[in-house]
Amino acid sequence: MTATVQNLIAARIVADNPVASDYFAAIKDLVRERDAAATPEARQQWQEGIDEVYRLLKTEILTNTAPPATAVKFGTSGWRGLLGKDINVHSVAAVTAAILTMYQDLDHDRELRAAAGIDSFAELRERGCVLGFDNRFGGDLLALSAANVLAAAGVKVLYAGEATTGCLSASVLRTRAAFSINLTPSHNPLEYGGFKYNAADGGPAAAILTNRITEQARVIIARGRSPFLPEGLDLQRPLADIPGLIREDALKSWQEMVRTNQNRHGINYDATIKAFAVSPQLVVAVDCVHGAARTCIRALFEQQAPERLLILRGEADVTFGGIAPEPSSANMQPVMAALRGRPERLKLGAIIDPDGDRIRFTDGDVEISMNQFGAMAYHFLHEIKGKKGLVAKTVASSNLANAIAGALGEEIFEPPVGFKEFKPVMGRALVYFEESDGISVIGHTPEKDAFIGLLLALDMVLTQGKNLGDLLQDIEQRYGAYYPDRDGVTVSQQGPQLLKTLARLERYRAGESVLVGGQPRKITEVIAIDGRKMIFTDNSWLMIRPSGTEPKVRFYVEARNREDTAALVAAAKSMLAEIGLLT
Repeated sequence: MTATVQNLIAARIVADNPVASDYFAAIKDLVRERDAAATPEARQQWQEGIDEVYRLLKTEILTNTAPPATAVKFGTSGWRGLLGKDINVHSVAAVTAAILTMYQDLDHDRELRAAAGIDSFAELRERGCVLGFDNRFGGDLLALSAANVLAAAGVKVLYAGEATTGCLSASVLRTRAAFSINLTPSHNPLEYGGFKYNAADGGPAAAILTNRITEQARVIIARGRSPFLPEGLDLQRPLADIPGLIREDALKSWQEMVRTNQNRHGINYDATIKAFAVSPQLVVAVDCVHGAARTCIRALFEQQAPERLLILRGEADVTFGGIAPEPSSANMQPVMAALRGRPERLKLGAIIDPDGDRIRFTDGDVEISMNQFGAMAYHFLHEIKGKKGLVAKTVASSNLANAIAGALGEEIFEPPVGFKEFKPVMGRALVYFEESDGISVIGHTPEKDAFIGLLLALDMVLTQGKNLGDLLQDIEQRYGAYYPDRDGVTVSQQGPQLLKTLARLERYRAGESVLVGGQPRKITEVIAIDGRKMIFTDNSWLMIRPSGTEPKVRFYVEARNREDTAALVAAAKSMLAEIGLLT
């Protein structure tokens, strides 16, 4: 490495002092320099610096035995924290031991048994755990740590390796595993690691389970011991030598599940892929953002029409090229650009997050978030596929689905944010989706899944012979146009203090007015099941709630005309400033 690279590293990293070292600040600095490099030689020098910092991070992941810098806490979709300082082989081992401790309590806790979906620890050992991870740095080491703890307790390990959340969920259901562990922080930036736990139904775990795991993990970490923690984690042992470990093909489980349940959701997997193969007027572009989806998109399409299946950011890169790896308008631009240059009449583009549980769409001209796509998918299954049933969407999602369901005479289920909140209508709702680009369908996994969203979008375009933008226009002409947006702000307050501050918003009740675009707008209804959603006289609305996974407050808005969206966003920020959360 050159002196310039070494000096940049030295500015962020204190030799032999991981606690005082900011590995990810160094990595981000190096990635910026690498991507701006004018020559391949210069780029390689910056890459060598990145590799060196990751070697130091690997040492921290392997050797850090201190309690996590931020205490273990399972939110709406698992536990997330900084790689190395929070998420490391020892903390993952402790949380895995906490899960086993929780299952040990099944024998004398009926409510816990019902939530877990199994009856005893002996049944747990027999049914086993599906284990996987996304593309994050150190994922294989973290998985090996969990595998050691499980194997030491006599639990069968169904090892899927790098895989998407939806595929792991399908594996749980196909193999009848007791639960799954997915080492992923979903769409969080490169410095994060994560731990997702799903129970026997393959979906996000109920609060009674995650609360118990959180409590037990904190006790184990504080004591530094547990009957389920081996004396030493053997991270040098090959996977093949771990007792009870079986290789699991998670994508194959996913494919079998979709085929088996075709009669329930109406999506013919094989026919749809065959139709793509013989349809020269359709091109598909999928941006994997270097995540786990990149390992199986070609196989998902049965290796068909490779010249019309474009894979963007399909290389392994744990830095995600320096971007926040989420389905967003900014990240959508490369796939939109790739489609605009294609000659085909039909164009379908998608961006998928690192663990493959979120997806956003485009036809090259129009960006379609899950707010619109979820409603479109419901209309497609109900009206084109002839399936009858309700629609389920989180309270923060667009009301376009409400308008469609109302016109069709169907029920709407509208719970708080979090995919586990859909459990009461699993098996009855045709589609369940959330504003943050997660979706699943009847007869599929109770976990959000980008792949089922992609297959559904492919079916919609092929069956109707129209691009998604045109299909959305048809829907809006019939049911009305809705213009949603969302954002979030990082806050220093957390827990009870944050909730107390947010409670100041309670003064905005039905009948009160809010300044939107400089004009007062009257609140007609307040929904307080998850934060505070204020609906105005013109059916526009804004909602404010604390994040369940990050130190953030999120706000969501929906206007009835495009120009009004920015005014609602400004109104939400003004409210946060008023209560002292935004300066």
